[in-house]
Amino acid sequence: MSDVIIEAAARAAHEANRAWCLAHGDTSQPEWEDAPEWQKSSAMNGVRGVIDGNGPRESHACWLAEKEATGWKFGPVKDPEAKEHPCFVPYDELPPEQKAKDGIFVATVRSVLVAGGLLT
Repeated sequence: MSDVIIEAAARAAHEANRAWCLAHGDTSQPEWEDAPEWQKSSAMNGVRGVIDGNGPRESHACWLAEKEATGWKFGPVKDPEAKEHPCFVPYDELPPEQKAKDGIFVATVRSVLVAGGLLT
């Protein structure tokens, strides 16, 4: 699958999650164009996981492993400079609204791939 398609799905999923965050008072997510490269890369890795069959639980586990490998840890608020994130916990320990974000990500990626005829 081409990087163009992977980026398109990552962009759509990022913006869907950003919209969800805004609706819940979280203004920490930048627009895709303003997102740092590490965030775009993480989203594209998430798309690759969905292509490989990941659902929300597996998607979160892969995200958590990627964060751990790059030095992130649990923190009460998202702080990219300190590499701290409140979702740095196993999927089962996430609050329902955070589990919903994983579901939104996966559903958006699948929708983009289906619309492009790349997934059935």
